Amino acid sequence: MVSSAFADRPNKKLVLFDVDETLTLARQSASPEMIQVLSALKQKYVIGVVSGSNMVKISEQLVTPVIEDFDYVFTENGLVAYKKGKLLESQSFINYIGEDRGTFVEFRSGMINVSPLGRNATIAERNQFEAYDKQHNVRAKFIEVLKEKFPDYGLTYSIGGKISFDVFPHGWDKTYCLKHVADEEFEEIHFVGDKTQPGGNDYEIYADPRTIGHSVDGPAHTIRLLKEKFLNA
Repeated sequence: MVSSAFADRPNKKLVLFDVDETLTLARQSASPEMIQVLSALKQKYVIGVVSGSNMVKISEQLVTPVIEDFDYVFTENGLVAYKKGKLLESQSFINYIGEDRGTFVEFRSGMINVSPLGRNATIAERNQFEAYDKQHNVRAKFIEVLKEKFPDYGLTYSIGGKISFDVFPHGWDKTYCLKHVADEEFEEIHFVGDKTQPGGNDYEIYADPRTIGHSVDGPAHTIRLLKEKFLNA
């Protein structure tokens, strides 16, 4: 039974969202319409975000106090987890794998993020790389080499966004966040994301039998989905 923390919601269902290319364009701010739609959704459902990024980046994109405006905030795939503004857990990838790193690698709490282009690329450069990568599969080939060279580290590789891929221990994908909501016994858990194909960083949670997955191709699609299936249903 859903706890009293969410007694004000008429629907005892949880709706989780990816951020990049789902609630916002990649590394850009959410539109006023998106913020408005999410606010309306929260009146009816329990809502949360689950992202590979950290709290600083998510807050910049959603231009709102994320911890206050979302019931659940799962940064770094849920390795850092908040419920109603309260920290539930904080795991560390550095403790798991060690601290050595190089350029174009960003250490996060729950993973490392590798960008062949570089994290400081402009939006135009990101778009150019994305188009090049779709043709030449740079990231996919990079991952195959890493799998071959480091087969014994117990790591999973997942492509997300436009310019990078994530590396994390087996089981530390976005499904990790589901353990934090199990005690609520929601009637349904929905997940909305864009990288839902095998190898994408939304795939595991999208395909998980505990969730109802919705695949979108951008924020405009997400808004249509929410209006049609949740707000006007």
